[in-house]
Amino acid sequence: MFRYIIVSIGSGLLFGVLDGFINANPLAQKLYQVYAPIAKSSVNPIAGTGIDLAYGFIMAGIFLRLYRSLPGRSGFVKGLSFGLLIWFFRVVMSAASTWMMFEVPANTILYNLAAGLVEMLALGVIYGLIIQPR
Repeated sequence: MFRYIIVSIGSGLLFGVLDGFINANPLAQKLYQVYAPIAKSSVNPIAGTGIDLAYGFIMAGIFLRLYRSLPGRSGFVKGLSFGLLIWFFRVVMSAASTWMMFEVPANTILYNLAAGLVEMLALGVIYGLIIQPR
């Protein structure tokens, strides 16, 4: 339980750091100009941190719940499998919806897909290497 709590907090904080890097780097800023007319002028760091921490707890819990059914024998492979699974449900489905509903350049959607893949695989591997059910 202690390991779950520590990993959940760590992955939630990592979520925030990775999201900040993914969204605030110069390439992202250029690609995300398409959202300028509807983007907020500032972010709420307290709410954002709380949401990322909640994601860390939820995703670590889901990983533990699915652990035995994930492909692979090692925690590393199970973490990769989980990362791909959450990438599909979180990133790919969102990108497909964006592509269908909005006039967003393809390179912006491809950037989201690639950055999301790196982020989700990193989180999945962390879960796979550090936490396992009893």
